[in-house]
Amino acid sequence: MKDIAGYIDHTLLRADAVLDEIEVLCTEAAEYKFASVCIAPLYVKYAAGKLAGSGVKVCTVIGFPLGASGSRVKIYEAMEAVNNGADELDIVINIGDAKAGEWEKVEKELSAIIASTPDALHKVIIETCYLNDDQKKAACIAAVNAGAAFVKTSTGFGSSGASVQDVRLMKSVVGDAGVKASGGIKTHSEALAMIGAGASRIGTSSGVDIVEGG
Repeated sequence: MKDIAGYIDHTLLRADAVLDEIEVLCTEAAEYKFASVCIAPLYVKYAAGKLAGSGVKVCTVIGFPLGASGSRVKIYEAMEAVNNGADELDIVINIGDAKAGEWEKVEKELSAIIASTPDALHKVIIETCYLNDDQKKAACIAAVNAGAAFVKTSTGFGSSGASVQDVRLMKSVVGDAGVKASGGIKTHSEALAMIGAGASRIGTSSGVDIVEGG
């Protein structure tokens, strides 16, 4: 069961999270050898120091959770996060542009963010709960065309989270790129189902329970 730890982005993105909880999150991530911790930009510098030498990456979120910040704001937020020690960036697309079919705008914004932070690994959150299947496919194509390494299902703050069906659909579109399943994954069996559908990362706040077989 501990083999699953390498898939997990150990996540704490609650609005009321405090530094003591981030410390616990980092300690658990180092102990269980999770892929990363996923935290708000405010805590990146602390986590980078705490996890130095552990092999655990520091992941943070950009334009989170609505995706509605201006492009220049997202670019600055991404650059600041990397300067503070972030290894990975989970970027929320402009969901309104996606719903409107403005795929050139979506891709252009993502390309600019990715180009501004070339040393980071980029995951693009398409927030599947707001999109139909054709829009999900188009969002995945835009993300991959922009240079993203992963597409991600959800912020966890939308009306629903990851589903096996969405992961399978997204993987069929992105090919060699990765799929991160996130939102509502709380048990070992749920995580395995996502991996079986094609996910190569799992975003969850229940990482310890999953590794312990919960």
